[in-house]
Amino acid sequence: MRVLIVEDNEQMRGVIRRVLRGLADEFGECHDGSEALTAYEEFLPDWVLMDIKMKDLDGIVAAREIRSAFPRARILIVTDYDDPALRDAAFRAGASGYVLKENLFELRRFLENSR
Repeated sequence: MRVLIVEDNEQMRGVIRRVLRGLADEFGECHDGSEALTAYEEFLPDWVLMDIKMKDLDGIVAAREIRSAFPRARILIVTDYDDPALRDAAFRAGASGYVLKENLFELRRFLENSR
């Protein structure tokens, strides 16, 4: 499984890689939504793990851009924000799921069940 992590916090990217060790074969990374579409085009991942709040371009807009260009892209939001409005916006943008960073083992379980 190829996973693209779009996350502005380098330490969190490392934590996600460790949680998914043995499940994902390859990781691509970028630190902002503004890089996500290009990274997707170059890496062609099975899954995109997308943060929401980032400096230049948020994950909702980036998810929408990726899904517009690649309708079959699978995007999972991984965020600190347990907000119904953000969750709804994420699904409207094309996200397949929404996982809170406080429970990253749910992230692993979600991806295991998506195989």
